[in-house]
Amino acid sequence: MGLYQFKLPDIGEGIAEAEIVAWHVKVGDKVEEDQQLADMMTDKATVEMESPVAGTVTKLAGEVGDQVAIGSVLVEIETEGATAAPDHQLHDSTTEQPLADGASEPTAMQEKALPVTATAHAPTSPKSQAASSSPRPEPETEAASKTHVLASPAVRARARDLGIDLGEVKSASDRIRHSDLDAYLLYKGGSVSARGGGGPRPDETIKVVGLRRKIAENMQEAKRRIPHFTLVEEFDVTDLEDTRAMMNRDRGSNPKLTLLPFLITAMGKALPDWPMLNATFDDDAGVITRHGALNLGMATQTPNGLMVAVIRDAQAKSVWQLASEITRLADAARTGKASREELSGSSITLSSLGPMGGITSTPVINRPEVAIIAVNKVEEKVVVVDGDLEIRKRMNLSLSCDHRVVDGWDAASFMQTLKTYIENPIRLLSA
Repeated sequence: MGLYQFKLPDIGEGIAEAEIVAWHVKVGDKVEEDQQLADMMTDKATVEMESPVAGTVTKLAGEVGDQVAIGSVLVEIETEGATAAPDHQLHDSTTEQPLADGASEPTAMQEKALPVTATAHAPTSPKSQAASSSPRPEPETEAASKTHVLASPAVRARARDLGIDLGEVKSASDRIRHSDLDAYLLYKGGSVSARGGGGPRPDETIKVVGLRRKIAENMQEAKRRIPHFTLVEEFDVTDLEDTRAMMNRDRGSNPKLTLLPFLITAMGKALPDWPMLNATFDDDAGVITRHGALNLGMATQTPNGLMVAVIRDAQAKSVWQLASEITRLADAARTGKASREELSGSSITLSSLGPMGGITSTPVINRPEVAIIAVNKVEEKVVVVDGDLEIRKRMNLSLSCDHRVVDGWDAASFMQTLKTYIENPIRLLSA
């Protein structure tokens, strides 16, 4: 019998330690070679650790949320034979070494345990998500239906409280809504429950670790260090929406267009006149960098929290190319497949909640950027046009700026320049 010490390998340039965001084994478990042991998170990615040997787990380095230094022992595994690992990694179980050794160079066997999957902040394994928090168990029928059915978290929670399998609920749209649950209950002969009904749910205690901890730290630091101000401007998007509908009717094999590609195109045309908004500020060094290219950060909601994927050189892309890139990056972020490069280096961020965007918002700047734009929902309003009342489609954009770098005049002027493009689709789409 021997004891193999699996030390945390170097999983990123300049990384001194990593956080345990999920354990996939516990003391006493038997593991096979290449079996997943843990998910470790650095500042940029979550990395899966796999066992290079088979045996029984005897010790783990800590709990979810703990930091582990590179080169220190992550897991100890009791092996059956002396050939399972290099001699200096194996020792008799009666002369057990302390769990936390000093850092050392990875051995040939450790190199086999180097990261096999680098995911962007979000563990790809369902087990890792289960280990990083303690959500209330969901019925198996609903868990299975989640792969086919679109529904908001509130609808899913209500369905769970009512014991409804979302896979059995019919909807006229592609997403299950509260009204669909009401119709289902009436069809089944039950009464319609108030939203959130079903009695009080038990309290939950959830440890703030992994991506959620990073989000909390970044938001706190942004609000602490950046003096925000927010400017809201209303835009008439009636003509733009007509143009978008026309282009979608004739799109062929191109992706369906939302408003976002048009807004990004408008930003690419407007920002060269107001370069202080397409900038980053190193406040420690006292240096502002005005960026020539529009490397646009897209705030994307994932199962584990908000992530910002980056569209490089967005000013050089057509609306069709932007639509494809938005879809690709959003899917990569949500599935944990976005690379480190795709999640860093943005110069300004665009955030949108689509139809749920509200009337207005006050977005928090993504440091070290100095500006962020939030897209609010489109509404039909009665407005005065040339002395007559008309129904027009209107939308608010909310611009938050770092007042250390961006003056109110610059912010207002940028919004007016943006307005000339958004409200004039021909000018927007011309070369």
